[in-house]
Amino acid sequence: MNYIDIFLEALSAEKGRSQKTLTAYRSDLDDAQNKIGDLLNATDQDIQKYLSNLQEKPSSIARKASALRTFYKFLMLEKIIKTNPTSNLELPKRGRTLPKYLSPEEIELLISSAGDVKNSVRLRCMIELLYASGLRVSELCELPMTANLGDRLLIHGKGAKERLVPMHQNAQNVLYTWLQYRGNIDSKYIFPSNSNTGHITRDGFFKILKKCAILAGIEPERVSPHVLRHSFASHLLAGGANLRVIQTMLGHEDISTTQIYTHVLPEQLRKTVESAHPLAHNEIKDI
Repeated sequence: MNYIDIFLEALSAEKGRSQKTLTAYRSDLDDAQNKIGDLLNATDQDIQKYLSNLQEKPSSIARKASALRTFYKFLMLEKIIKTNPTSNLELPKRGRTLPKYLSPEEIELLISSAGDVKNSVRLRCMIELLYASGLRVSELCELPMTANLGDRLLIHGKGAKERLVPMHQNAQNVLYTWLQYRGNIDSKYIFPSNSNTGHITRDGFFKILKKCAILAGIEPERVSPHVLRHSFASHLLAGGANLRVIQTMLGHEDISTTQIYTHVLPEQLRKTVESAHPLAHNEIKDI
């Protein structure tokens, strides 16, 4: 009986994990099994030795360790094993990568420069929505027409989880303008295209965003869809927004993921958040 297959089926059916995530889990668990042997009989020393001998980046080793911990937690819950060999696993320490973001003035320059690019109405709408709502680039590109609720967007995020994201009036107006320009195209997507997916691709949006950055006089390497998402969160927090609210809007499952934005605040505000927030001292995870 292949317990890795059973584990992955459970992740798909019960947790709604994406195919990309399942593929990553399989790769990591297969690698561990090839080097350790039967994972069901592996000891904590076997697991620790395996991770210690990996000649990879700390982030990759931590990912493999996380896959093993999740796998063994599943085996314990299903009463397939009696002892969890990863219960006292020492994970490699990883440095904190602070999010890159643009200033509000640079965001305004970027939006205004969208008017100099082909398909400028669509591009301006995409930039405004990304900055106004903090969407992931895949969520933005794949937005269905049914996501538009007028003053809010209904987003289907990671793990098949839904969240409602409010839009301020300017974002609503820009989206309305784009939909009027778009017309009654036979497509379920807000941003349709002739690509195989039926919607503008992440790569396509990335390329025109870089061109827009050049026109705005901003170094193109500083601009990406994810930087706009980071800018949204950073500017909201600097403006006094509640960390829990930002967590909900970004679709972060864990508040510790959102807390990384406290490191890009002015020093006084950062100290206020760190001293007052009940989860301020939890371990910070990568985004």
